[in-house]
Amino acid sequence: MRFDILTIFPGMFDSYCNESMVKRAKAKGIIEIAIHDIRKFSAERHGKVDAIPYGGGPGMVMTPQPLYDAIMHAKTLNKGPVIYMSPRGKLLTHKKAQKLAKGGVSRKGKNKQAPGLILVCGRYEGIDQRVIDLCIDEELSIGKYVLTGGELAALVVLDAVSRFVPEFIGKHESTVEESYSEALGGKKEYPHYTRPPVFMDLEVPEVLQSGHHAKIKEWRKKKLT
Repeated sequence: MRFDILTIFPGMFDSYCNESMVKRAKAKGIIEIAIHDIRKFSAERHGKVDAIPYGGGPGMVMTPQPLYDAIMHAKTLNKGPVIYMSPRGKLLTHKKAQKLAKGGVSRKGKNKQAPGLILVCGRYEGIDQRVIDLCIDEELSIGKYVLTGGELAALVVLDAVSRFVPEFIGKHESTVEESYSEALGGKKEYPHYTRPPVFMDLEVPEVLQSGHHAKIKEWRKKKLT
C-alpha cells in the first residue's frame, strides 16, 4: 500500500517513518511512503504558501496554487483518495482504518477501489476552500480538538491503517482480537499480564495462571468494557 503525504514540514516524518515496524514494512515493500514538500510547488518567491484570509480574521490560510499542484503531482503517483486532515472531518475509527486499508474509499465521482492514500496536512487557519472543492475526496479527523498542523494526524492515520495491511504485523491475530475489533463486539480489550506472577505485591489473576482455556476466555469476556 502506498502513502503520499503532503506537508510544509517534511522533516517531521523522518524519525517515525524510519523506525520499528514501519521501517521493516518499507524494507519488505509491504508499504511505500513518499513525503512531498508543498513549498517546492509554490510559484511564489521563497516558496511562500500562505496569505491573509479574505474577510479578515486572525492567522493565515494556505494558498490554493501550491497545494493544488502538489496534489496533482501526487495523483500521478497514487490512485488512492485524497484525504485532508481536518478537525471538521469525519472521525477516524477502528472500522474506518480497516476500510481504508482495504481500499474501501472511492475517488470523488468514481467507484474505483483505492490502492493507497494521499494525505494532505494543513497548517495555520487551514487551506483555501477551493482546494477542498476541487481535490479533496474526504476530510478526516483524529479527535474533537485542534492541532497546529495535520502532520501528527497524518501519522496517526498512517499507523492505524498500516496495521491492517497484510503482512505489516507478523501475526494477523494481533489485529483480530483487540480493542474496538469486531471479535470483541467493538468493546475495549481485557487487561494483559506477563511475568513475574507477583510485582509490587500485585498478583496476576489466578485464572490466567490456571491453564483452563474456557475459564480464561470467560474471564476476559467479563473484563471487556
